[in-house]
Formats: sequence, C-alpha cells, structure tokens
Amino acid sequence: MTEKKKAILLLADGTVFEGNAIGKPGTYSGEIAFNTGMTGYQEIFTDPSYYEQILVMTTAHIGNYGTIQSEIESDSIKIAGLIVKKFSETHSRDGEVTSLNDLLIENKKGGISDIDTRALVRHIRSKGAMNVIISSEIHDIDQLNELLSKTPSMDGLELSSKVSTEVAFTVGEENSTHKVALLDYGVKKNIVRCLVDRGCYVKVFPYNTSAEEILAFSPDGIMLSNGPGDPSAMPNEIKTVQELSEAGIPIFGICLGHQILALSQSLSTSKMHNGHRGVNHPVKNLKTGKGEITSQNHGFVVNREEAEAHSNIEITHVHLNDNTLAGMKLLDRKIFSVQYHPESSPGPNDSRYLFDDFVENIKESKAQLV
Repeated sequence: MTEKKKAILLLADGTVFEGNAIGKPGTYSGEIAFNTGMTGYQEIFTDPSYYEQILVMTTAHIGNYGTIQSEIESDSIKIAGLIVKKFSETHSRDGEVTSLNDLLIENKKGGISDIDTRALVRHIRSKGAMNVIISSEIHDIDQLNELLSKTPSMDGLELSSKVSTEVAFTVGEENSTHKVALLDYGVKKNIVRCLVDRGCYVKVFPYNTSAEEILAFSPDGIMLSNGPGDPSAMPNEIKTVQELSEAGIPIFGICLGHQILALSQSLSTSKMHNGHRGVNHPVKNLKTGKGEITSQNHGFVVNREEAEAHSNIEITHVHLNDNTLAGMKLLDRKIFSVQYHPESSPGPNDSRYLFDDFVENIKESKAQLV
C-alpha cells in the first residue's frame, strides 16, 4: 500500500472537505456530478459524456474489482477527477487485471478518497451542480479559490470537439446488411458494438461533419451519439441534424444526440439542477406502458412542455422520478431518440430493444424503396 497524501476538495460555494489523494497527485477541477451506480465504474470513467466533470461515486467502495481492457468505453479515462469514500488499490479479479489506481496514474488523472460522500452528495443535491477543485499539492484555500474561479461553467460549453474522432473510420463488415452513419459527439464503444451485432456496417464521422458528406456515404440509417457539454452551444451541428432529418433516412439519437435532434426541431434544452447519472433510473415507455430500469448520464434536458405542444412530436418515454422527457419520435418520419443509454455499459439491458427498433425502421425504409 502506498503512503496516503493529504488532499483538499473545495466547492464553488466555499464548502471544504479533507481527505487523501488517489491516482496521480495534482490539481483537478471541473463541474461536480454524482453517479448512483454500484458497479461499472470503469465504463463510467471512460464515458466521453463525463468529459470535464469531477465525479462522485455514491457507492462506498470503488476499485475493488480492478480494471480490464474489455470494459473501457473510449480511448482513455474521460472524467476530470474522482471523489470516493473508500478507494481500493488492490483488486479481487484474476487474469489480466490492473488496479484502478494504476489506470488513473496511466491516464494522468487523480482525485480524493476518505471523505463523507453522503454529506457531499446531500449538499450538492440541495445546492445544485457547481464547479469544484481537488488538490493534493495546494492546500491554501485562497489559492484554490483563485484557480477554481478560472474553471469554465458547463452552461454554454461545447465539448464534443474535445472527444470526437478527428478522422472518419469504419467498424464491421463492408458487405453487412445495413450501412449506418454515426455522428460521433463522444460515442461509447458499446453503441457501435450494438449496431454491428445487428448486421450494420458503421462509419463513424467526426462531430462537425456536414450533412452533404454524411449523405455521400449513402447510409441506410443515421445514429446521433452521446457526448458531453451543452447541446445549445452547437449551432452548426444542430443545423446539420435538421438537414439530415429532412433526408428521409431513419435516425436514432442517444443522450446528446437526442438533445441536438430536439433543438433541430425547434425545441429548447435547459441545464438541470442536478443531472441523472447512474444505472438505476426508472423510465416508463408510454407506448407499451412498461417500466424500464435505465443507464443515464446527462445534465441537460429537453423541454417537455414544448414537445407536448409540437404538432409533429410524440413523447414516447418519461423519467418516473421527475417526469422529465426521456424519449420522443417524429410523427411523419422514422426518427426517434432517447435521453438515456440503451447500450447499457454499464447497466441493465431493459432498453436494448431500441437498437432493434432502429434496425427495423431501416428495413422498412429500404423496403419502401424497392
């Protein structure tokens, strides 16, 4: 066991916690967010949707089953920093497993442990999302406050450009049954896997690719991926999706892709007091009446009242904790989207049928062209 080094956590409202450093010693800042998942921490930490966020894990023990290559959802850890109660530098699984601490150090990430995470989460649930700074090298509060004041607000921040692929690439067999163009706003690997497993040849495009270039691929369907940041800060991407929505091609949006689709249809989005992050969020499918336990990670939400008043939009899913809009479809086109993560990495598989629905839309659309 390594010798523990003191670390300080300072919230934007002046609240201070003291604990011990984990990962790479240093200073880390970003918007604080909490995740209620009890498992799947490696998939969570490598989810690009968490870019520039300091993450609090509400379950008490983190790191106890280590990390393995197959549970990485992107090319690196994407959270800006980590806050936990108990941090394990040893792990229980055998095989090619490395410790979470080693993975943090390899990715030049760090954070704080041995603090009262219940008290911290209760505080930010009450006060709302705010910026935070963690440091194991600076313990002077005034100096930390000065550094924290330079951390940008998530409200109005465009971040897809920081995590999207820079060059288009393909996944799957070129002679597959269906061709899908995927706009990468911060895509998770398992979203691509879910499409490939359903007979799709996927071409992943950079977030700012034009509608003209995407349509030149002659896709049978278009996927709008998850990603970080404020969707309203992406006017060019909103315009591109608006153009794509008029092309007569089935579209499926997830998370940030869902929000961009909504904005392309003249709906608005807003920042939430606290976002939805975890693998245990209840959603009701209004078409079937069934409940689903879903994996979620978002801090912005589509305006439900505007969607209800829109003549061409049907709300298909609602979040049962706060009745926010969790899914919608366009009435005159094969276009739909959800606010959560049906690829379930991590999380339950209740919503994977949405990929089947997307592929079925593709089949029906292709049949109409014959």
